[in-house]
Amino acid sequence: MNRYTQMFDRLSTCGEGAFGAFLMLGDPDPSTSLALLDAAVAGGADMIEVGIPFSDPIADGPVIQAAAVRALDMGVTPEVCFEILASFRARHPRIPVGLLTYANLVLARGRESFYRRCAAAGIDSVLVADVPAREAEPFAGSAIDHGVDPVLIAATNTPPETLRRVAALSRGYVYCVSRAGVTGTDRQMELDHGGLFSTLAEAGAPPAVLGFGISQPGHVRAGLEAGAAGVISGSAIVRRVAEAREPIEAVRDFVRTMKAATQKEVARDRVAV
Repeated sequence: MNRYTQMFDRLSTCGEGAFGAFLMLGDPDPSTSLALLDAAVAGGADMIEVGIPFSDPIADGPVIQAAAVRALDMGVTPEVCFEILASFRARHPRIPVGLLTYANLVLARGRESFYRRCAAAGIDSVLVADVPAREAEPFAGSAIDHGVDPVLIAATNTPPETLRRVAALSRGYVYCVSRAGVTGTDRQMELDHGGLFSTLAEAGAPPAVLGFGISQPGHVRAGLEAGAAGVISGSAIVRRVAEAREPIEAVRDFVRTMKAATQKEVARDRVAV
């Protein structure tokens, strides 16, 4: 039983949804980046998702793109990112860690070498954001061969045949986007996901986790009530890294507030959607 399965089983028993926190590795510098990951766990994050800084992150909005630029300006490389994650894994052996990345970074190292390095760093899953489902099988196969869960993206306009492929190839969870476009908090979620979640479930997919635009406790509540097993917040967290006077405390406190909204029974009366 892997970390994702253990996490979802534990939360289901507790009547909670999962809250995932996204951070850009190396932003604003490697040592602070590790401290920010620790802060997310201290705030109650059930799972961590991270990005490797990349010059052309086509799925990311301006806030996360700016974080990638800051990290690249600090000289952060993929190997530095793996070292940060290895340190994090040694400190937090039970927290699932997912990597959101792009095909160029995987192929530059070599697919087998990349997933081997992910496994050595303690990464649980990899989502290659710019590889469509019809081209994902070689990536998924290499990931599974090295004990890493491949995660694929699904949306409300994804054709049923493609959703079945997503379900067949995904492990750990399926990343379901809340709306079209890129990451960011500048647009509202567009929750009409009942058909998407049911199709995935009928196809035997792992749990659906909702991302893009999750920036308030009400968004957490709405995503879980729509049928997601969890949500991931990225831009709202990364913005605090860039703007807060004390970013470590800001991230911890924000994650704590968002995690509180995943408590399905007690949160219903106190979180405004």
